[in-house]
Amino acid sequence: MLKDDKNRVVAGATVKLTSKLDSMVAGSNMAGIFIFDKIKADTFKITVSNLGFERFEKEFDFPKGEVKYIIPSLTLQQNSQMLEEVVVDGVPTVVVKSDTLEYTMKDLKLREGSVAEDALKKLQGVEVDKDGNVTAQGESVKRVRINGKDFFGGDVKTATQNLPANIIQKMQIIDDYGDMANITGNKNGDSEKVLNIQIDPKYNQGHMTTLRAGYGTEDRYQATGMWMGMREGEQISVLGNLNNTNAPLFDFNTTGGGARRGQGGGGRRGGGMFGGSDGLTKIGSIGLNFRKDFSDKLTAYGSYSYSHSNNTTLSQRFQENTLPNIMQTDSVTSNSNTIGGSHRFEANVEWKPSANDYIKISPQFGYDKSDVTTFSESTTYRNNAFNNSQKQDIIANSTAPRFGVSGLYNRKLNDKGRNVFVNMNFNNAKTEKDQNAILDRLLADPNNADAPLSSIYEKTILEASNKSWNAGASLNYTEPLSEKGRLEFTYDFNKNKYDNSNRQEGRNMAGELIADDPKLNFDYNYDYSFSTHKVGANYLYNGDKITYSIGAAAQPSQLRGDAISSGLIVPIHRNNMNWMPIARFEYKFSRQSNISVNYSGTPNEPSVTQILPFDMSTNRTSIVIGNANLNPEFSHQLNMRFRKNDFQKGNNFFAFVNAGLTNNKIVSLSKSYFDDLIDYQTGQTNSTLISETRYLNETNDKPFNVSSFYHYGKSLKEKTYNIMLMGGVSYNKNIGYISTEKDDNIGQKNIARNIVFNQGLMFRYNPSENLEINPGVRYQYNHTENSLTNRTTNVSSWTPTLIGSINITPTTIFGADLSKQFNSGYGAGINANPFVINTYVEQKFLKEQRGTIRLQAFDLLNEQTNVSRTVNESMIMDSRTNRLGRYFMLLFTYKFQKFAMGTPQGDDFHGGMRRPRM
Repeated sequence: MLKDDKNRVVAGATVKLTSKLDSMVAGSNMAGIFIFDKIKADTFKITVSNLGFERFEKEFDFPKGEVKYIIPSLTLQQNSQMLEEVVVDGVPTVVVKSDTLEYTMKDLKLREGSVAEDALKKLQGVEVDKDGNVTAQGESVKRVRINGKDFFGGDVKTATQNLPANIIQKMQIIDDYGDMANITGNKNGDSEKVLNIQIDPKYNQGHMTTLRAGYGTEDRYQATGMWMGMREGEQISVLGNLNNTNAPLFDFNTTGGGARRGQGGGGRRGGGMFGGSDGLTKIGSIGLNFRKDFSDKLTAYGSYSYSHSNNTTLSQRFQENTLPNIMQTDSVTSNSNTIGGSHRFEANVEWKPSANDYIKISPQFGYDKSDVTTFSESTTYRNNAFNNSQKQDIIANSTAPRFGVSGLYNRKLNDKGRNVFVNMNFNNAKTEKDQNAILDRLLADPNNADAPLSSIYEKTILEASNKSWNAGASLNYTEPLSEKGRLEFTYDFNKNKYDNSNRQEGRNMAGELIADDPKLNFDYNYDYSFSTHKVGANYLYNGDKITYSIGAAAQPSQLRGDAISSGLIVPIHRNNMNWMPIARFEYKFSRQSNISVNYSGTPNEPSVTQILPFDMSTNRTSIVIGNANLNPEFSHQLNMRFRKNDFQKGNNFFAFVNAGLTNNKIVSLSKSYFDDLIDYQTGQTNSTLISETRYLNETNDKPFNVSSFYHYGKSLKEKTYNIMLMGGVSYNKNIGYISTEKDDNIGQKNIARNIVFNQGLMFRYNPSENLEINPGVRYQYNHTENSLTNRTTNVSSWTPTLIGSINITPTTIFGADLSKQFNSGYGAGINANPFVINTYVEQKFLKEQRGTIRLQAFDLLNEQTNVSRTVNESMIMDSRTNRLGRYFMLLFTYKFQKFAMGTPQGDDFHGGMRRPRM
């Protein structure tokens, strides 16, 4: 039996027996009891681990001549770095700890076939949107773990949409500060939300399978499969997916935590190739996740994922440009096709050579390939008069291999808190890109509206090679000064290195080289590096009510490099020094209520585009020129969180306020002017509207942003009724410079103030697993004003929703998902008010209800679309993109589970993959 130091039983702990002949894992039941059968060795070791308690290890000798041995009760000591847990009985059971909210799954009202995502939707303070994105306490969940280890590199949707809910014992929402905080308790920087899913120990030996196939109207199809096998100290998962219903299996923008959180620079994957739900996408994916505990000292885990996609997106864009005394608008339609493939491999090896030493090594490899074809048409008006229309074709091919490795070592020097922590990382990435672009622009004479249209035609062929790497290391030493106080010394080094080359040729319609135009023909090489050293010291105090750290750090930074073009060398040479406080404070009003405040500071180097002092445009009408004299910017962030829960009464409230301010902010100088360009088809010189962007540091003013969010939840009658009220306000002060003169490199300052207000009210009625009704409504208001033009714009949207399902019979289910948008204030041709209706009917059959037939209807009214607004210091852009439209599909699903401890919940089968996204 397991007990704590206050003689209370400890349930749900992981108990491991190891010997020369045996290796077994069990879990303590609700009475704290654990059992091992058929022990072969005479001497064995018992190891017990459970969140909130110190690790327990002890060796035992099996009595000679006995066939049964009752081990004396084991007492676990509570972890001094954890808040004393608060166990709240009810539905569900909730455990509140320092940076963790832990939810027990056993009492959730879940229908058969539920996956982890369905369980998340019923947890107080957690939201899951239609695309499967998870937010907890108002913050996005960035990573998922299973039994404390990254699953498919931390890919949230892969785990939540495929893992059966019936084998889950509990879910934990963690404010994770990285490996150093997890090992030593010393928190640095900002946290990220992590979801940890704990599998019930009695289902850690067995396997499960889910197979699904479906076909529908519009030639829609889906084929998915999952197999997960588990035994003592081992886990293997295989997932496959083939569909044209916009349902990706993996998010390749997610990478595992590794042993050191990256600081930027090389080795990072580029923009999302498969992200979002816009357009129509055909996807094929396969992946493997593994974990192996070789001993209680050595563990290895990781994953490999591959995905191929073909996406076609149609979009409309209406852009209002911020110019003094001029109203300039652009209307753009585009058709883009992206065919891409991605490989991702990540592994982690954790080794504990002794009780005081811990080592972790994490290699990562990846490869992306994409072929993009884009056709766009645009029309530009100035002061309501037609100026030009433009057609542009772009074909781009790119490959991007990357690899990296990170590692850490922790040495516990004594039991009083003296500790040394070291970590490092190296990441390398390379992108090779070929691009063909054709521009055909028809021009109106701005001085003579009746004059015939002239033209500009040009074709460019671009070759680019972009290499980058990032390396860093840090050292942390902690010295105890008292029982609750420690002194911490830190050193952190980070370097980002860029080595790039671009070569472009301009050609006319006949394919002939236009050799004498430097804007169309260039050959650039540029390499530079950004290095930082951070040295700091602070005092940490960890009391019963108050926890704080206070100190200071110095961070010198160095920007070094050269930009080379046609023998011209432009040096890039900057030195900066930043001083910053180290400040963190937390006050615990009670076990379930606390407030925390944290400050962090981060330097950011200019991007390649911002710093290169040459024109690298693919056409002569849209110019981007960097600034070799840029200094790095420095961002200050202040975060405050408040939490007050009363789970006994079904109440929970949390709120946060985040504020950011930037010194030396890199801002844009946006120019719109007329210049004379030659049409190489006719030899005629035409006055053409040019858009030009340059960059500079803002030193006189400081852009800043403030955002807030709150959530209040109330549960009644054993969670049968749930009310959720949430909302927030954000304010952004963006600064930019605007000009209508070609030779003006100063411009006029424009301050764009943007306010966004959100409010939502949701209700859930869930008397049993056979009935659930979720009505709700959300409202958003977006207000923007520009100081230069004194113009203000407003957009707003109301979105009522209704989601529900009911068991018509014990094996027949009907469900529906309805949402209506009422949008106003968007630009011409962009506004849309879609009413999206999704519905299904499902019938279970076969032995143990292993088979399911489902008929589903998606977007019955064929109105689904996406409308959004983007605001910055030089423009306001409204956009509208197509999404998957109406179809009907018939799906067959087969599921099978077999565990050593029996099928979960008796003979009833619950597991399975997430149903196709609705």
